[in-house]
Amino acid sequence: MTDAVTLIRAKRDGYPLSDTDIRWLFEAYARGEVADEQMSALLMAIYFRGLDQAELRTWTAAMIASGDRLDLSAIEKPTVDKHSTGGVGDKVSLILAPLVAACGAAVPQLSGRGLGHTGGTLDKLESIPGFRAGLTPAETLAVLASAGCVICAAGPGLAPADRRLYALRDVTGTVESIPLIASSIMSKKIAEGTSALVLDVKVGTGAFMTSREQARQLARTMVALGEEHQVRTAALLTRMDTPLGRAVGNAVEVAESVQALQGHGPADLMEVTLALATRMLALAGLHADPDDPDDPDDPDDPDDPDDPRADPAAAIADGRALAAYRAMVRAQGGDPDAPLPQAAHTTLLPAPASGWLTRLDALAVGTAAWRLGAGRARKEDAVSAAAGIICLAKPGERVQAGQPVLELRADEPERFGPALAALDGALAVSEQGPPPPVSPVLEYISPAW
Repeated sequence: MTDAVTLIRAKRDGYPLSDTDIRWLFEAYARGEVADEQMSALLMAIYFRGLDQAELRTWTAAMIASGDRLDLSAIEKPTVDKHSTGGVGDKVSLILAPLVAACGAAVPQLSGRGLGHTGGTLDKLESIPGFRAGLTPAETLAVLASAGCVICAAGPGLAPADRRLYALRDVTGTVESIPLIASSIMSKKIAEGTSALVLDVKVGTGAFMTSREQARQLARTMVALGEEHQVRTAALLTRMDTPLGRAVGNAVEVAESVQALQGHGPADLMEVTLALATRMLALAGLHADPDDPDDPDDPDDPDDPDDPRADPAAAIADGRALAAYRAMVRAQGGDPDAPLPQAAHTTLLPAPASGWLTRLDALAVGTAAWRLGAGRARKEDAVSAAAGIICLAKPGERVQAGQPVLELRADEPERFGPALAALDGALAVSEQGPPPPVSPVLEYISPAW
């Protein structure tokens, strides 16, 4: 007979867990027969010993089976979603979901809240007056059908085992485990019922994966999991050493997202967004994949054209993407025309010298925004909608000594001291010529099929 202590010892000593062991574990944990301290011990053993592909496939399947699956069969359009592993200034989802919807796909995006220095999509959207992130499954489907996209919280019925395991990982030092990260992300995405998924795996100081090799391993693990569960999955590795775009916070990122949908987005933000949109549309069967020579939908073949709607740049230029965003906000109870919250206090961080700005550390900026009130230390903490940081200059731009580089915004002025302390050493200025431009998109991990 299987028991928790036997499984803990087996994994501790490097032995694989069988499919039967893993299924029993999750069923017993749900029944209360496996204690939190026993599950925590097993998570620590997995942190050190890992899970092989067979174990990970069954582990993820058991997490999915712990709850319900969203049924998207009534949606007539091809469904495709995107997930980011988290970064600083990463408001891509706010732009991407309506953009891809405007190009003919349906985008059911279940998102999360910020924790620590990384921002949360739901926190950003909830800075819009009236916006509701907590929707029932029926409401989620209704918004998706009417607006073409929905961004909401995962309901309590989707992969509930993940919610319990994440809470344990958060307090036991086992968050940074590639198989546990991969199964956490993919169990929710597979349970949401989408047919295709593109992953944005961040790399750099402001990301959970600080090395490119770590990020590549995580991306490949998640792509394989998606394929094994019949979800067409691909991934991009993107830079997160510098904040993405110029706004970091909640309402400030909503404002920048609207500007991007109006055609005025910062270059780095738009490059990442358009790259993700192209891959999402390719997996949805609406657009050729530029990195897949075997894609039967050849963009250079006049007898095999793409869907004419499936041009992300055109959808921004002609206003379709902005219209889809406004429709989604309204469908979720928000007022897209309402003024966004404004911070009561601001202060500026000047350039320490004249020259070319060569570094603006994403982790430092994210930590400072958190200390200003834009983020949370614990899931239950409240966040300020108005707090945040505006990057008045970015690496590659010339600055003068004393010129404002960052504008800090907060509801309480006493927050500026701790935030400025987090920014100590975050800027680097060089008298050398401008640094060579670098693309924020590092690598494409293609689907296995």
